[in-house]
Amino acid sequence: MSPNQVTALSALATFTGIGVIVAVQPTFLSSLAVSLLLVLGYALDSADGQLSRLTGRGSMAGEWLDHTVDAFKVGSIHLAFLVCWWRFYDLDARWLLLPLLFQVLATVHFFSTLLMDQLRRSLRASGKAPLDESRSSSLLYSLAVLPTDFGVICVLALLLFVPWLFTGLYVFLFACTAGFLVLALGKWYREVKSWN
Repeated sequence: MSPNQVTALSALATFTGIGVIVAVQPTFLSSLAVSLLLVLGYALDSADGQLSRLTGRGSMAGEWLDHTVDAFKVGSIHLAFLVCWWRFYDLDARWLLLPLLFQVLATVHFFSTLLMDQLRRSLRASGKAPLDESRSSSLLYSLAVLPTDFGVICVLALLLFVPWLFTGLYVFLFACTAGFLVLALGKWYREVKSWN
């Protein structure tokens, strides 16, 4: 398979899962199906880039396609939860603001992370990268940012059929994402400002 075909399969699995969130009353089986579809889409999303590097078949068009599919995914998952809550959960209407706010955070997180990666690449390509560019992630950092990872949402979808538990953990992930962004956006701004 080509990397673009893997991206297409990733999109198919992910958006089928998102469609089930919106269309089907959460039960154990539907929640399991959603989680498995999202996890499969997530795994294939990781695999397309690895395949392109291993085979040397990467291209700018492939990278664009991968990021565009990611943008649709990040731009729709929390809206799907909002519709699910509205249709199937017995919640006060004010709770519907939470997925909307989470959608904003997820979108800012995705695009800010992507932009930082592009800016750092551009800086390295121009030969202006700082000498301490040997960044490696610590285990503690990896654990701290885990709640902001899309894969955690994929696994959390398994609990859609238990509204109180899903909602409680969703609030926790929202708080973690908000906290991460408060710290990261300031750090990233200072980093970019130091390049001038």
